[in-house]
Amino acid sequence: MSKIEWKPGNMVYPIPAVMVSVRDKEGKDNILTVAWVGTVCTNPPMVSISVRPERYSYKALEETGEFVINLTTEELAYATDFCGVRSGRDYDKFKECHLTKEEGSHVAVSMIKESPVNIECKVREAHKYGSHTMFTADVLAVHVDDAYMNENGKFCLENANPIVYSHGTYFTVGEELGTFGYSVKKVTKEKTATAKTSDRIGKERTKPRWKKSRKKK
Repeated sequence: MSKIEWKPGNMVYPIPAVMVSVRDKEGKDNILTVAWVGTVCTNPPMVSISVRPERYSYKALEETGEFVINLTTEELAYATDFCGVRSGRDYDKFKECHLTKEEGSHVAVSMIKESPVNIECKVREAHKYGSHTMFTADVLAVHVDDAYMNENGKFCLENANPIVYSHGTYFTVGEELGTFGYSVKKVTKEKTATAKTSDRIGKERTKPRWKKSRKKK
């Protein structure tokens, strides 16, 4: 196997594609799809989103410093793409995508009810880096859909069929390979076979086997 060298670029894939809801000073709601999103810090909880200044929602982010990250699912794939390619200047995206508004409890921004997780955020800093501005923000509250809570009180996001974005394409998440720390976890004799299978998968698999996304008509 040989490697091909490309010019510098963003190739950290796959990544989550989220719908970010905002509200401007006049009270107009909008949604933009953001793939450049990430975790900044655990304590205090902080996240970041990177947005081009020419995006319609950029002004609202600067004006209010508030937004909500709404995680996406297979069912929301069409809306996720629509909100990324259409402008709030021309469309009411909540209406066009048949999405339901829920008022945030800590920020004056509408959350998307159909999303399994809504993360209320308040901008702490904005850093301009060339094509994008990175907004680092404090997480003020997290709302989760109780439909994905199991009998033990664990939140099972995988049951919502979350989607990811990789180099221009949306995918559903693939099969489970193991839980955090499984590579060093001590196993009983009965679990040896399972551990060996997991180890084989880890060695043999060179890339994720993502499910093909379903086309929306």
